[in-house]
Amino acid sequence: MNTEKNRFLDKVDRNILKILQNDGRISNVKLAQAVNLSPTPCLERVKRLEKEKYIKGYVAQLDSEMLGAALVSFIEVSLGSTTTQALETFRTEICKIEEVQECHMVAGGFDYLIKVRTRDMAHYRKFLGEKLSSLSNVNTTHTYVVMEEIKATGAIAIPLK
Repeated sequence: MNTEKNRFLDKVDRNILKILQNDGRISNVKLAQAVNLSPTPCLERVKRLEKEKYIKGYVAQLDSEMLGAALVSFIEVSLGSTTTQALETFRTEICKIEEVQECHMVAGGFDYLIKVRTRDMAHYRKFLGEKLSSLSNVNTTHTYVVMEEIKATGAIAIPLK
């Protein structure tokens, strides 16, 4: 955690991050109690962690089934060209597609790995045919449909030592 641009985080800072990551709506009073600080210094630490960008924001975790987005698929995407302009165009276009939850440029046998959430297989087929396949420079795709989601978290492991 100690890099050139980031200062060293002490045990209290790391504990604050761990607690907030699991419950972003915890009150400052309860957070302060959990990390053995009084409320004012605890709030000052949280504000500093936000200012230093350790905390990027706060979100609600939504139920994908309740919202009609239960089908998860991972898609390998290969582009026809990997020029700087082609990569930038793909990045710009993929970020506009709401079904895409994650997009990662990878090293290996394909260019990008994307995670997609759709309502069902019919919705996925429509997404693939009308959205993904129509993007500039998409050459091939290979899809892996998730049969059972075992673990899904956005949490980052924060060692307390």
